[in-house]
Amino acid sequence: MNAYVLLIVAIVSEVFGSSMLKAANGFKNIIPSIGVVAGYGVAFFSLSIALNTLSLGIAYAIWAGLGTALTALVGVLIYKEKFNGKKLLGLTLIIGGVIFLNYGGAH
Repeated sequence: MNAYVLLIVAIVSEVFGSSMLKAANGFKNIIPSIGVVAGYGVAFFSLSIALNTLSLGIAYAIWAGLGTALTALVGVLIYKEKFNGKKLLGLTLIIGGVIFLNYGGAH
C-alpha cells in the first residue's frame, strides 16, 4: 500500500481517537473510550508502516500538523468550540510549516 495512503489513514484515525477523548469523559463512557483506543491503535500502526518508506521528519510533520488542524476543525464543527482569527492564523502557520518542510526535505 502507498505510504502516503497509510499516512492519511494514520491522520484520520488519530483525529478520530482525539475527538473521542472528549466524548469519553475521562474514560467514563465505554463506547467513546473504545473509540479512543481503536483510533490511536490504528493511527500508530499505520504510521509505523508508513515510516518504512517515508522519512521520520516529513511523516511526523504531516501527521502532527494535519492532525492538529483537523482536530481543531472537529472541535469547531462537532463540539461547537469558538473559531476566531487567532485560531485561523495558527492553523495557517501549521499547514504552511508542513508545506515548507515537505519542499525542503522530501528528497
